[in-house]
Amino acid sequence: MTKLLSEFAIGESGKIVKVNGDGAVRRRLFDMGVTPGATVMLRKKAPLGDPIEVNLRGYELTLRKTEAACVEVELS
Repeated sequence: MTKLLSEFAIGESGKIVKVNGDGAVRRRLFDMGVTPGATVMLRKKAPLGDPIEVNLRGYELTLRKTEAACVEVELS
């Protein structure tokens, strides 16, 4: 089952399947290590849900909800 990273609950994890978005957003996500095949786990959400903090490739990364909505993840 695939789910957008922006829809994750705290503690959920999975493997990135696809990164959508326009050129600049997609390139920025790739530059930060958000690539297909990487394992990602949602660590924290801000009180209003934006931004979110994920654990990716051994480090913590903070993403806006709009950026996270571009990332499709297969639940593990």
